[in-house]
This record gives sequence, structure tokens and C-alpha cells, in this order.
Amino acid sequence: MSETYSDAFLKEILTRTRVIAVVGVSPNPVRPSHYVGRYLALKGYRVIPVNPGHVGKCLFGGVVRGSLSEIDEPVDMVDVFRRSEAVPGIVDEALDVLPGLRTIWMQIGVEHAEAATKARAAGCEVVMNRCPKIEYQRLFGELRMGGFNTGIVSSKL
Repeated sequence: MSETYSDAFLKEILTRTRVIAVVGVSPNPVRPSHYVGRYLALKGYRVIPVNPGHVGKCLFGGVVRGSLSEIDEPVDMVDVFRRSEAVPGIVDEALDVLPGLRTIWMQIGVEHAEAATKARAAGCEVVMNRCPKIEYQRLFGELRMGGFNTGIVSSKL
């Protein structure tokens, strides 16, 4: 059963967040994790890409880290682009190495009730089965009549 979140709750998270670690990001521009990270960076968030398979590559103005433990600056939100079964380990690592972390955000299709309970017990807010890009567009008036604005501009105008 999916949780529900008020618009005020989601808007508060998206308004106060400044630094987002995107776990499972892809350098492939057609992958959702890539265009979500890119969109968030274009909206002014500092996006720290995390993917052990792409360490050292540059994405969104930052260097891809192999794990959350390689981040040496404050992070407000961890955005999880991994399967649900990977969430407990990600949450454990985030809680261990990211002091001041305020939000664990699990992407569409990603949910883990026990990990969410643990994160909340440690003082984090949790969002599951939602996309911060879609919620940003919806809450800040950027959805288009024809669908979701992906931020991709066609070269065939």
C-alpha cells in the first residue's frame, strides 16, 4: 500500500533542499536517473551523482562518487534510483555517513517500509514511490498541457 503525502509536505521538502545525492544515477541521457538529475541541477539544486560503475565521470557539474561515504559535504536529500531491495543498505549508509540528512526520497516504483521506518526514527522525512522532478513540476506550475516537461529541447523546431 502506497503512502500519501500532502502537497505542503512535498513542497516544503523541495523548497528547503539545496544538495541532493542521486544514488543510481546514469550518464546515459535517456535514462530517467540522468534526466531527473539534470533537471534538478538546472533548477538550482547541487546534485551529487552516486554510482560505483561510473566513478570519476562528470555529471551535472560534479564528479560521480562510488558511494555516499565518499561525499564530504552536507547533503539534504538522498534520491534513490535503485530497486527496492537495495534501499535498506542505502538508508543505513546515508544515516551513518551523512550528518544532518533531512530527506530520503525513493523514486517511482521504489518502496521499503522498514527502511522508511528506520530513517524516520533517525529524524529524516521519507517520500516513497514519487519523483522529485515530477513533483517539482506539478507543485511549482511547470507541467505542460501535453504532458511532462522533460527539459529536453528538440533540435527540430
